[in-house]
Amino acid sequence: MLPSLRVLPHRLVVRLQRGVPRSVDIAVATVVSALLIWLFAAVLLFYYPQVHEPAGADAVVVLAGAASERLPVGRDLSYQGYAGDLVLSTTDTPGNRITDMYCDYISSPAVTCFLPEPLTTRGEARAVARLAADNGWDNLIVVTSRYHLLRAETNISQCSTATLTMVPSDPDLSPGQWLGRFVEETGGLAASVLRPACASRI
Repeated sequence: MLPSLRVLPHRLVVRLQRGVPRSVDIAVATVVSALLIWLFAAVLLFYYPQVHEPAGADAVVVLAGAASERLPVGRDLSYQGYAGDLVLSTTDTPGNRITDMYCDYISSPAVTCFLPEPLTTRGEARAVARLAADNGWDNLIVVTSRYHLLRAETNISQCSTATLTMVPSDPDLSPGQWLGRFVEETGGLAASVLRPACASRI
């Protein structure tokens, strides 16, 4: 055996006895603390977002995605008389199939379906703002998944002068799925702040 290999175990033992360098301890503690702070903030912002009881509005807007949970909430609000118009975002994507089918087969002047461009929350914000301006809607109830409320409100308020009441639908997600949503919404919210959906309100 080479001399350098014979002394290798001894060097490892010495390093272990000396312990981890203090700089490494500080770095690890800093990263863990930052992650815990982010997680706490994410829970407050995306799991327990601020919501208000719906009141009379000009239209109920249901954003696309997770249609099986969002559409029933929007329809119930419409049927209960909170607004005369039901506005649905269509995307022709699997996650929005129920809403897309509803728009394909329903024929009612009280139901408006629109295709956002692009198929993102930012695209929906611009489309909703334009619909509100064209129809003279000053008050909107917006329905989307609980984790998506803050980003949707931020984007739409950047594009429209209408008063928004955000109403959540409740997704059935595992802890791992919630964590994934926290990461996605954190990135989306940061993008909304750094690069607003609209340069000015419509």
